[in-house]
Amino acid sequence: MGLLIFNLLIATALVAFALFSSKVVEILPNEVGGRPKAMIGAMGRFIRVVAIALAVFIIFKSTSFVIIDSDKTGHLKKVFLGGDLAPGKIIAANGEMGPQARILPPGFHFIPFLKVLYEVEELPIIEVPEGGYGFIVAKDGRPLGENQLLASAWPDERIEEMLNPEMFINGSDKIPPGQKGPQATVLKPGKYRINHYLFEVRTKGDEFRATDIPAGFVGVIKSNINTKSLADCQPIVMEDRSLTVPLVPKGCRGVWNDVFLPGRYYLNKKAYEMHLVDTRVQRWEYAGGYTRRYIDLKVRQDGSIEQTERKEVIPVPEFAAADAVILRVEGWEVPQEIRILAQVKPEDAPFVVASVGGLKEVEQKIITPKVRSIVRNVTGSNVESHPGKAEKGDVRQVLDLQDRRQQLEDAVLEAIQVEAEKTGVTVTEIRFGDPVIPPELLVARRREQLATQMEQTYTQERIAQEKRIQSEKSKAEADQQGTLMKAEIERKAAQFQKEALKLMGEGEQARLRAIADGQKAQAQVLGPERTMQLAIVKEVLAAAMANPEIVKVPRILVRGGDGGGSLEGAFAILGDSNISRMSDMADMSVDMAEKEAKKLIERKREEIRNRPPQE
Repeated sequence: MGLLIFNLLIATALVAFALFSSKVVEILPNEVGGRPKAMIGAMGRFIRVVAIALAVFIIFKSTSFVIIDSDKTGHLKKVFLGGDLAPGKIIAANGEMGPQARILPPGFHFIPFLKVLYEVEELPIIEVPEGGYGFIVAKDGRPLGENQLLASAWPDERIEEMLNPEMFINGSDKIPPGQKGPQATVLKPGKYRINHYLFEVRTKGDEFRATDIPAGFVGVIKSNINTKSLADCQPIVMEDRSLTVPLVPKGCRGVWNDVFLPGRYYLNKKAYEMHLVDTRVQRWEYAGGYTRRYIDLKVRQDGSIEQTERKEVIPVPEFAAADAVILRVEGWEVPQEIRILAQVKPEDAPFVVASVGGLKEVEQKIITPKVRSIVRNVTGSNVESHPGKAEKGDVRQVLDLQDRRQQLEDAVLEAIQVEAEKTGVTVTEIRFGDPVIPPELLVARRREQLATQMEQTYTQERIAQEKRIQSEKSKAEADQQGTLMKAEIERKAAQFQKEALKLMGEGEQARLRAIADGQKAQAQVLGPERTMQLAIVKEVLAAAMANPEIVKVPRILVRGGDGGGSLEGAFAILGDSNISRMSDMADMSVDMAEKEAKKLIERKREEIRNRPPQE
């Protein structure tokens, strides 16, 4: 603006100079400095023309050219030579006075007397950041229809036509003009040149963040607008459900029957409400919220059993859906903890949202009341003792909760599945925890078990003692193994010696019998006396060979006897010893000789018996 005023001042000065110069020429004399007045007048006219032309150029240049920066958009407001806007209109699309629909993109622009007829304003380009969307509010256009919350959405392929202000205001043969007010169409991340006079774009705030659907979830849309005709928006009724909740096709007002899979979506949150539904398997637990009593058994030193009671308050865990189910059986209150595995399938998610609202509401409003009712009904009725068989068992004893847990779980699962399917929830598994049975009902069984265990313990201890004694015995035998082996060897040696002596005795007996037979035959030939003498000589010679020390130097002269039958020569060789005295036996009678021989033979036998065994 300052430059424009400066240029206008220069142009004004040039025009004033031209006018002043014409007046000066008129008052000059006919000849000035030897030059005629006509020549000076011609020069003055030329100068005036140049000054006026220069003034016009300066004015035209200052008011007809504009350069728009690369990150800006030129906006125009017409102030001269235009008609008035129609009532209710804000943007001029046909040359009226006021804010113009036309905008100037970045660059150089030439419009005659632009800055005279218009006010030019440079405004920044709109940028929608990543992860968000631009919410558009139009300040001009057709009014919204009855019960219309947002302006009708423009197809994605015509977003550029929507952002064209002149197209938005006037429309075309195929496209009706846009509507004023909040728009259903949003701008995705990027940069846009828009008319700030016509559109307001909001990008800041969590409400303008894109909608992300994580893995394991689906998105269910509750739409506040219609993008289809009423004929295409007929309700879809789920007749196989216990709740009658109509769904609508995609593009209609209401809960859409189609779901959005995991991903990022740029949804106008004023037009659409996205409900995330977890399609993963859910674990709902009913636990805690009761007091548990115990009766502890203690074995005294004398073998008797002592009972003591204690209590424990079981709180409801933070992750639990609710407290444990309290069952009443045989007049006893039995807390029963339960775990349920359930899942919402993607195709059932719209019905769950439309009928209940979400998994939390399903858990609190549907599953929890059903579980409590069904579990109490099942535990108070008959169930199959063996699944698949016709045999029934009356489950009305407290201990049945423990002994028939599998049958109870199967019965509850079958009943709860039917009820859950009606609300769009699939129950896959039900598990019972250990029932909190009153300890009075378990004392007898526990005492019996304890007594049995004590008996088994005593038996095991006795067996262990016997095994220990056997082990000690084996160890002692191992320690005396050398002595035992020696004794065994001696026993075997004695046995062998016994057998050897027996054999030797039998041999000696045979030998003596043979000798006796020989002597008997010899006596028949030589005579008893001579045979006896010969035997004595043999024994004496044998004794001398065995005991050389008995041999002495002869003291007598050796001489021959009569007939060569005398023993003096043989005894003389042995010397004067005890043995030599045996020569006197030659004179003994045959009977005495036989007696002495028998005694000698008996002694030899005794020596043989007492002789130690040879290796």
